[in-house]
Amino acid sequence: MSTPRDTSTAPVLVEPTKVRAADGSVQQVSVPALAPPVRRGSLAEIPFDNAREAPADAVLSRKQLDGSWQDVTAADFAGEVLAVAKGLIAEGLRGGDRIAIMARTTYEWTLLDFAAWAAGLVTVPIYPTSSAFQARWILQDSGAVACAVETAEQSRVISQERKQLGDLTHLWQFDTGVLGRLRKLGRDVPDDAVAARRATLEPGTPATLIYTSGTTGRPKGCVLTHGNFFAEVDNAVELLHPVFKSVSKSPASTLLFLPLSHVFGRMVAIGCLRARVRLGHAPSIRTEDLLTDLAGFKPSFLLAIPYVLEKVYNTGRATAEKMGRASSFDRAARIAQRYGQAVEAAEHGTGPGPGLGLRAARAVYDPLVYRRIRAALGGEVRYAICGGSPLGSRLAAFYAGVGIEIFEGYGLTETTAAATVTPPLRPRLGTVGWPLPGTAVRIAQDGEVLLSGGQVFQGYWDAERGEAVPTLDGGWFATGDLGALDEDGYLTITGRKKDIIITSGGKNVTPAPLEDWLRAHPLVSQCMVVGDNRSFVTALITLEPDGLSHWRRMKKKEDVPLRELIHDEELRTALQRAVDEANRLVSRAESIRKFTVLPVDFTEEGGHLTPSLKLKRDAIARDFEAEIEELYRK
Repeated sequence: MSTPRDTSTAPVLVEPTKVRAADGSVQQVSVPALAPPVRRGSLAEIPFDNAREAPADAVLSRKQLDGSWQDVTAADFAGEVLAVAKGLIAEGLRGGDRIAIMARTTYEWTLLDFAAWAAGLVTVPIYPTSSAFQARWILQDSGAVACAVETAEQSRVISQERKQLGDLTHLWQFDTGVLGRLRKLGRDVPDDAVAARRATLEPGTPATLIYTSGTTGRPKGCVLTHGNFFAEVDNAVELLHPVFKSVSKSPASTLLFLPLSHVFGRMVAIGCLRARVRLGHAPSIRTEDLLTDLAGFKPSFLLAIPYVLEKVYNTGRATAEKMGRASSFDRAARIAQRYGQAVEAAEHGTGPGPGLGLRAARAVYDPLVYRRIRAALGGEVRYAICGGSPLGSRLAAFYAGVGIEIFEGYGLTETTAAATVTPPLRPRLGTVGWPLPGTAVRIAQDGEVLLSGGQVFQGYWDAERGEAVPTLDGGWFATGDLGALDEDGYLTITGRKKDIIITSGGKNVTPAPLEDWLRAHPLVSQCMVVGDNRSFVTALITLEPDGLSHWRRMKKKEDVPLRELIHDEELRTALQRAVDEANRLVSRAESIRKFTVLPVDFTEEGGHLTPSLKLKRDAIARDFEAEIEELYRK
């Protein structure tokens, strides 16, 4: 049994403790833990704790064939976890064995995850879009003895690599009913056998190996323990008390559409079950599918990456333009941003808050614009936790003005997701907040962000030793990210250490702010800033399909081939305006002087993005070498 947590009252916000460098700047901040560390037990206990304490509570919901959502009670989920765990034991899997899961974000993923833990196993996520080579590497390196996939195509991908996977003795498929077969197979296994497996697990026991997608080289397996997840989710739930507790008359709920193969989505699923927040799964992030699922589920909060919030904003703007109301939408957006900024200033004591005129203007646009934005997210959303990359102060202020409070977070696989997060009622737009309670952040002399805390892993998986090899330096993890702490301890991420561009004139350029700003434009899908060892900075820009389709309709250029359209003067003028806006963020020496529009997008399938949508800069520079060289020809 894991140590129970008391979430009956909202926490008192604790100011961070700051350590200053010799020049007076803040070099380190820490926030004490809000939740006591779990001393015994594991994540495997969560379903059974819930079933004992609140058996009738709806802890999950499953989408039915008719589009409706059916609740799953704590007692029912614990029963399913137990039955599948007994099936895994009947199949001969032993405590400590690794079991891989390759599927989209589904109920079955979460069920097998908890069942594997109940059987004493270690789960290994594989992105459902992984190539045969990527999947083989993870299965080989982890020594997985079993792999569950979602579809026949994924099964084919793994099957063609079986000869090189000597440890893999089981290959199962969700859509052929494997979980039902495991339940039947385990009928004769006594419940005590599962209880005995669970009893062997402690907070320090490995729970999962999550392989970092990496922008170069082979992925490395991050060994995250049960205790890492407890430190992460228990402190997050306590800190973000309003998010995880009842909203209006409905209990808190969220629809998870982030991949469970990524640590952010995985942490969310565990945190929701830990806090008994009703959790639904959405396997598709196609705009049409996701909006339909949101409308049916009606979550009270969302976990999102900036791309989704940008998409909702851009879709709303495009719809308004189609109706001839673009100027009205833009005016409403400016008012929302001003309102959000005024609220932030009031909460920090640096301003009086929204005045009567601003409140009145917001009230006018609420039924016309803001309610439609909220409706696109299901109608009940009041909070959104955003991570993966910076959202940007513009959009954060816009959503705050619309009535959706944004909590931005920052973290990595190695930190079990969030290491910092926006503190409730103390937002600072453009930052990623304070350290999560129980965490410390330090800025090294070269600007690198260092992290320490209970959620920070101990090391990467060593296949030969079959365990994690400690990699921390004095308890600190070097993230590879660059950042800065302000006077109040808020962290701002300025870029990746290895991504710094040094021009031939010796100017250091951090590409992230320019790229993030441009990606928020409706016409832009991806952007990569170039300029290492060059005399000035340039950019490669790809076009966002939905935004481009809308622009074509508005300009009556639907029939112009894409290879011609990328040279269209009107299109380039629109993009130049976006580049000019982005250049206002930086000095002249750091600004984008020239850009080219590519006729293709950067995708994971094309080898230009990682599964978490980060740019593979070396691959892009290699594949578009001719286009880059053309930018620097006189």
